[in-house]
Amino acid sequence: MSIETETPAPRRRLFVLLPLLVFLGLAGLFLSQLLSGRDASEIPSALIGLPAPQTNLPPLEGTSLPGLDTKSFTGKVTLVNVFASWCAPCREEHPVLLGLSQDKRFTLAALNYKDQPENARRFLGDLGNPYQAIGVDPAGRAAIDWGVYGVPETFVIGKDGRIAYKHVGPLTPESVRTLLLPQIEKALAAPG
Repeated sequence: MSIETETPAPRRRLFVLLPLLVFLGLAGLFLSQLLSGRDASEIPSALIGLPAPQTNLPPLEGTSLPGLDTKSFTGKVTLVNVFASWCAPCREEHPVLLGLSQDKRFTLAALNYKDQPENARRFLGDLGNPYQAIGVDPAGRAAIDWGVYGVPETFVIGKDGRIAYKHVGPLTPESVRTLLLPQIEKALAAPG
């Protein structure tokens, strides 16, 4: 009586072809993503279309500005910019925020993320203050509620209090012109 120890031929072919089939499947998936035209650097936000997280942060001490309170957003378009004095890209985007602050059709508010108050005041004192309200989030808990990946990030909140758009990374004149301003215009045109 002999015991067959050899794998039957069809099964052997399957073992040989299986890695090739897996590779071809993954290559097809990656190719379809590459050719989809979608911006791979864009990070979607699960909060788009949802009400802004209820937030009531204390003001940056040493300034006369109010803190960040989402109840104050009702009936107006608000931009919420997440920044920190230790954030190099925040310094790069700051002139863009100063330019945006000249547009009185919306409110520009800030969430100061994991920062020391004296450093945040010095940052704004050196570069200028574009904000109408600054809430301090020393532990980063409010930023978690907002779905912040890192600083800087900017949110457009519609008149209805819902998040209309999220921009991850520093704002540039180009991104403001092509991405942010069209979203602000849509939010301004929407019923309150």
